[in-house]
Amino acid sequence: MKLVCPECKNDVDMSKAPTVEVDHVIECNHCGITLQVTDVKDDTVAVEIVDEGK
Repeated sequence: MKLVCPECKNDVDMSKAPTVEVDHVIECNHCGITLQVTDVKDDTVAVEIVDEGK
């Protein structure tokens, strides 16, 4: 699965969340922002920012 953080534009490490579904919460391992999954299509994950993080 591929997820690019909308805040820092880095690839998010998805190894800790091998299966994601809509409403799943993920933290960016680069900037610490909290993201909520809004859509999963093929191998691409769409998210929205839930918390601005650290």
